[in-house]
Amino acid sequence: MITAFLRTVILDLLIMAGLRLLGKRQIGELEPIELVLTLMLSDLASVPMQDFGIPLLAGVIPICTLLSLSLLASQLSLYSLKFRKLICGTPSILIFEGEIRQDALRKNRYTLDELMEQLREQGYCGFSGIKYAILETSGQLSILPWDNNAPLTPSQARIDTGRGPFLPTVIINDGVILQENLQYAGKDTPWLDKTLSANGAAGAEEIFLLTVDSRDQVTCIRKESS
Repeated sequence: MITAFLRTVILDLLIMAGLRLLGKRQIGELEPIELVLTLMLSDLASVPMQDFGIPLLAGVIPICTLLSLSLLASQLSLYSLKFRKLICGTPSILIFEGEIRQDALRKNRYTLDELMEQLREQGYCGFSGIKYAILETSGQLSILPWDNNAPLTPSQARIDTGRGPFLPTVIINDGVILQENLQYAGKDTPWLDKTLSANGAAGAEEIFLLTVDSRDQVTCIRKESS
């Protein structure tokens, strides 16, 4: 039992480290080479977990080899446009200037029903309001509408939004004070104590979330009583 536990932990940590190398992407956003790598890693890890007669290195070495090859391919794609095109492919324009490119649909084996489904998911009932539809290398469909069908922006409505959105900094997360964030926001302990007191809290343990932005706008959410 102990052997099974240790083998599982080691392989699990190795797989998690490998997936972190892929970056913070969802499955639907993976490039083809990354998706293949993910599937192969899961298969390689499952065999040594189940069969104790197979040495652990028989799973670790192939996993490390695949991760190394993936890192090498990523580095090469940074420096070579041709290699990047070979590995990742290129985006395809399915709708150009409002017209469906049937040759592009056939080339990507993309049916008209799939195109309509993607348009509906993004809030468009048909093709009339679409200027460009681009099938990205990740498989996602990017839609660019005609100007008269695009959402109204504040600048078009002549609305002054100032400097735009302000990113809040989390100071307290579920009762825990994040000292690094407190320092980053330019605040100190006396400010925090004063803020907690202003919100009727005796201490940070009573706060579920407390944030502050560059305008000194504070958002404070107290913990719900269990």
